[in-house]
Amino acid sequence: MQDIKKIIGNNLRYIRYQHNMSQEKFYEQFNLSPKYLACIERGEVNISVEFLANLAIALNVPITDLILDDKSKMINKKRVDQKRNLVS
Repeated sequence: MQDIKKIIGNNLRYIRYQHNMSQEKFYEQFNLSPKYLACIERGEVNISVEFLANLAIALNVPITDLILDDKSKMINKKRVDQKRNLVS
């Protein structure tokens, strides 16, 4: 099983991506430091259950969307860059 921190980070990145939110817009809207958000998305920090629940509420998603390991929700840098080029 993959590390839960990495699963949450991947899922958060995927949800943010689906909402067309840049990291900058996300951390401004949710009052997070850019470094902390980046650390969460890379799976480098533990977040509390309360913080996880607040993220789910703020993103209007079930908390399970943040914690379940779903390989189809993986976003790699190449796909993100390709979408940015299509939007530009």
